[in-house]
Amino acid sequence: MVHRTAAAALVTATALLTVTGCSSNFGGDQKTAQDSSTKQHLTVLIASSGDAETKAVKQAATAWAKQSGNTVTVDVAKDINQQLAQSFAGHKPPDAFYVNSDQFANYAKAGSLYAYGDQAKDKGDFSAQLRSSFTYDGKLVCLPKDTSTLALAINTDLWKKAGLTAADYPTTWAQLRSVAQKLTKGKVTGLVVNGEYARVGVFMKEAGGWITNGDQSKMTADSSQNVQALTYVRSLLKSGAMKYATQVDTNWGGEALGKGKAAMTVEGNWLTGGMQADYPNVKYAAVPLPAGPAGKGTLAFSQCWGVAKDSAHQKAAVDLVEHLTTSAQQVKNADAFGVMPSRTSALAEYAKKNPSAKAWVDANSYAQGPVTVAGFDKVLTQFNSDLATLGSTDPKKILADLQRNGEAALTKGE
Repeated sequence: MVHRTAAAALVTATALLTVTGCSSNFGGDQKTAQDSSTKQHLTVLIASSGDAETKAVKQAATAWAKQSGNTVTVDVAKDINQQLAQSFAGHKPPDAFYVNSDQFANYAKAGSLYAYGDQAKDKGDFSAQLRSSFTYDGKLVCLPKDTSTLALAINTDLWKKAGLTAADYPTTWAQLRSVAQKLTKGKVTGLVVNGEYARVGVFMKEAGGWITNGDQSKMTADSSQNVQALTYVRSLLKSGAMKYATQVDTNWGGEALGKGKAAMTVEGNWLTGGMQADYPNVKYAAVPLPAGPAGKGTLAFSQCWGVAKDSAHQKAAVDLVEHLTTSAQQVKNADAFGVMPSRTSALAEYAKKNPSAKAWVDANSYAQGPVTVAGFDKVLTQFNSDLATLGSTDPKKILADLQRNGEAALTKGE
């Protein structure tokens, strides 16, 4: 939800690759001696969205500690990518930790992660798409902790003021353009999104394109479908019916929606928690994203629970992670801080309890997962920088640069 600048992300990514790259050469196949005592102390590092998430994780860890006889310390990272990189380099990592999808392959390639996922007896309860996102060299390395998709969020008061009803919710690109233009008036912009691939990329998917092929072995960025998608977005930007969040002095689409600067935005189900916390009086509805030339499309986001290869408490850490990812715990987390469960069984229960989240839940069936290739985070950082200039840059050039940079990353990632 926090929007990092491309420069800051690039610095972090470069530092990460430097430090984790060193760890992959340390000790060869040397294994960390495992602690088999009955009372072990585990450390956990998370990147929390706020107090509610921190409290939920700590309570779950405390419950496991009482049940197992072990103890757990949960720390909240200020910059989890940087802190993990430093801990891996120093061979003193936390036992369990959040792993961001854009860094997963970097950690896996460097040999920093203990691949425990295939040990889980009920791993099939996690969707194939989510399992694929955290599989490396044919092994399910870590279990997804939750999931998110994108939907179209609409400020219903602004919608009504424009003379629109639920029957006008857009289901095609042409309809999205039409209502965005109608809603753009005065200080209100029809559609406001973050200027990054994690939002704009949804139009690529809806046009039938994407950044790579299905198994991430080949770049498909410079396709005619992707050109069609970015050309459509560029036309919206040039018309003024769509703006990036920074162009309306906000940090993300939820803030623009909450402050009445946007009538619509494209955001994930984390919007629920953000609106409750910051704009509780703003009424909004989440509806499916309008279909593009190739049909429906959305993007999926997730993190997994990593266990350190250098941990002396691997067995206990895996047991802790299994406790943290049970259906019951995932439903509790959903209630506490708005995430959707990554387990299919828990997601069904979440859907019943949260009918207003139907658009996000249903989108799981056709969601596109993130690119998880070692070193690709730098490619995406550059792509985000280029997308920021989409209003004045030829989409073909942006995509040609993405294709070239991505091919270099894929070659190195092999």
